[in-house]
Amino acid sequence: MNTNVDMNKLQDNAVKIFTSGFACSESVIAAIRDALELDIPDSAIAMSSGFPWGMGGAGCLCGAVAGGAMCIGFLYGRSTPGDPKINRCFELTKEFHDKFKKEFGATCCRILIKDYPDRNSPERKCHCIEMVKFTVVAVAEILIREYEKDNA
Repeated sequence: MNTNVDMNKLQDNAVKIFTSGFACSESVIAAIRDALELDIPDSAIAMSSGFPWGMGGAGCLCGAVAGGAMCIGFLYGRSTPGDPKINRCFELTKEFHDKFKKEFGATCCRILIKDYPDRNSPERKCHCIEMVKFTVVAVAEILIREYEKDNA
């Protein structure tokens, strides 16, 4: 894992990915994968394609938040029932969630974009870009910090 990440370049890449046509969740995962040099498969990005617009347009959980949680789960999640490492995944995901909520006041897409009734407006896209930029830095900081603790 690459821990020498220029956070400004990470944000710039996330914006580039978002403006190329990917949505929030997809952009977060792709940008984190690229910057941290993680072996996240394209299929994980595809798995996140239902998250934008708050779970496929339902207006619930912000796709950027969901994508961030997926990145944390990629490194700290479990694949076997009963694996206690799930507790660390929960702690780190909650840390990220709480940081996002403190910054933006909510994690619900409907609330986050309530001032932008036109989903396709440049203003709404700029607002979502800010949330994607915040997310990639917050998640990268958590992942790098934890990796460095584990490998000290």
